[in-house]
Amino acid sequence: MGNVLLQYATVLMLTIFVGIEIIAKVPSILHTPLMSGSNAIHGVILVGSMLILGAANTNLEEVLGFLAVLLATLNVVGGFVVTDRMLEMFKAKPKTAVKKTEEVAQ
Repeated sequence: MGNVLLQYATVLMLTIFVGIEIIAKVPSILHTPLMSGSNAIHGVILVGSMLILGAANTNLEEVLGFLAVLLATLNVVGGFVVTDRMLEMFKAKPKTAVKKTEEVAQ
């Protein structure tokens, strides 16, 4: 049992380090498309958690299934909110706002 736990802990630590290295090297221009892709993956996780909740037999399984659905939903919604806010940064500003800022600068 201890050997298996050590193997799982090793895999967890390696995935954390690899994940940090990969994320740190992603250019900011690619961040938004990657966020959209991860939102799609989290949508699959949400569907899986709903299936598990539907097959729950005991109270503990129902509570854990409900928490899984709740957390997966929050993750999906939060991801889309963040992605939407990031996409807003790339939109062109209205010309009236640009003219007003130029007038104030002069």
